[in-house]
Amino acid sequence: MKTKIWIALLSIYIVWGSTYLVIRFAVETIPPFLSAELRFLVSGAILLVWRRAAGDAMPTRRQWRSAAIVGTLLLLGGNGLVSWAEQTIPSGVAALIIGAVPMFMVIADALRPNGVKPTGRVIAGLTIGFTGIYLLVGPSEFSGDMHLNALGVMALLIAGLLWAIGSVYGKTADLPKSALMTTGAEMLAGGFALMAVSVISGELKGFNFSQVSTDSWLGLAYLITFGSMIGFVSYAWLLQNAPISLVATYAYVNPLVAVFLGNWFAQESLTPRILFASAIIVGSVVLINSARSSRIRKEAVVAVNE
Repeated sequence: MKTKIWIALLSIYIVWGSTYLVIRFAVETIPPFLSAELRFLVSGAILLVWRRAAGDAMPTRRQWRSAAIVGTLLLLGGNGLVSWAEQTIPSGVAALIIGAVPMFMVIADALRPNGVKPTGRVIAGLTIGFTGIYLLVGPSEFSGDMHLNALGVMALLIAGLLWAIGSVYGKTADLPKSALMTTGAEMLAGGFALMAVSVISGELKGFNFSQVSTDSWLGLAYLITFGSMIGFVSYAWLLQNAPISLVATYAYVNPLVAVFLGNWFAQESLTPRILFASAIIVGSVVLINSARSSRIRKEAVVAVNE
């Protein structure tokens, strides 16, 4: 069992860590929202058909509504904006900013009705983390030779916030019991939301599939097969068979994998400033997650004693 757990864990480390670089290749010749749309419509349809054939119940109307809300926030607001931003932002930098999602989740959880208020340790983690983001994307005197597109950075920050809101909402939403059926429904709903934005934004005007490069087609195929299918299946299996604290380590590892892959395969800049900011951001996420895990354990002990 341990071997299977580590194989699944390494798969999400490498696969999800590599998706940022692959998105960059995909959006070189495929419009960003169209690229994400194709990825999630195909992946969602495959998951839904597979899980229905395996005996999972189809979502109810209410569950479809919840899946549509979560899918729109996560896949349009989160992944769609990441794809759009990576037209101008290096994939490693994008991964580091999105890697700070646990920080946004703390904020979203605190602001919701009856939400969990952050402890002093969590607030310290937030302060450290946002300092790392500022060091990463701040004024030119901090950024050296790398000048980041302001709109791209803003899109990534909004993507992180929307992903966090969708994740917090999904914790209490009425969704199918099967994690993979839920994922398929969310992908399908998010794919249709991405399709609507793709059409409304006019990114299809003048676009022709004959213009798509081989690298972009291969990138899209990788995102569908590995990023969405193998990645999510491995993640769902780990949630049922491995400690949550171990599964959560992907949030620390993925940004670092993305940074180094971007440097190795796309010659993205890897300066001491980026490495320092990476350490600060990842360290803050470790601090926040450990503080939240400690609080959950204490609450469990209190509940048992009562």
